[in-house]
Amino acid sequence: MSTMLEVSGLTHQYGQGERAHVAVQDLTFSIEAGQLACIVGPSGCGKSTLLRCISGLIEATGGSVRLHGDEVSGVPDDLAVVFQDYSRSLFPWLTVAKNVEFPLRWQKVSKAERTRRAAEVLEAVGLAGVGKKFPWQLSGGMQQRVSIARALVGRPALLLMDEPFASVDAQTRGELEDLTRTVQRDLGSTILLVTHDIDESVYLADRVLVLSKSPASIVADLSIDLPAERDQITTRESERFVALRGEVARLLQSPRAQRTAEAEQAGEGSADSAGSADSELTTADT
Repeated sequence: MSTMLEVSGLTHQYGQGERAHVAVQDLTFSIEAGQLACIVGPSGCGKSTLLRCISGLIEATGGSVRLHGDEVSGVPDDLAVVFQDYSRSLFPWLTVAKNVEFPLRWQKVSKAERTRRAAEVLEAVGLAGVGKKFPWQLSGGMQQRVSIARALVGRPALLLMDEPFASVDAQTRGELEDLTRTVQRDLGSTILLVTHDIDESVYLADRVLVLSKSPASIVADLSIDLPAERDQITTRESERFVALRGEVARLLQSPRAQRTAEAEQAGEGSADSAGSADSELTTADT
């Protein structure tokens, strides 16, 4: 399996001097092609800043990001982002099909091919037959499916998802989680999704990267050894799911995850690379 994304020593600071705020600090990890990886951490820890640096929407103040070996400078053509606020990301004056086609307008894709590919991804996300409707005629969950379809229509090498299900109800959230795993499996997509929901991270992911409080550093990189076929009821009731959920929760409550920015700057914490789950569990349990 080849490496799709490499993040090395990534740091981002807002502002200068006394008002400076370090959002993420010395983050290093990689994502393999075809993986669905989740980043989980407390609210305000720098997860969205991390995604914006990876996507090229903002420039990191330190470190590097490489997408299939090429350093990211600006927004890569083969990367797409699904944001949390679907209502603001869709164009209300365009039909669903035209919203999905929109990214292809800037590529050398014929009108017939745009139409075909939009219909293809709408079917993939369970929205076949609604292309002529407008976003405001759809439910919130359906609008987020449109956002996912639009992200997929350009066939991105990497799909970034920034807490994409936080604004929908619990039932719809479960449906969208299952949709994401189905799309990832059927299309072979590489997905990096950030969330503050522990259960969601374990249910969705092949791997979970646990972040500390701001400035974010990696506390642990966990392999999720659940079956590939998952179900919202039986998977969440399984002993292994409960154990993994507890493991992530303990890591989030561990001293390293809870340390403050002041402690980090004073040298009381370290931004170790991923893979220290066992030592963190020992610390959390003592």
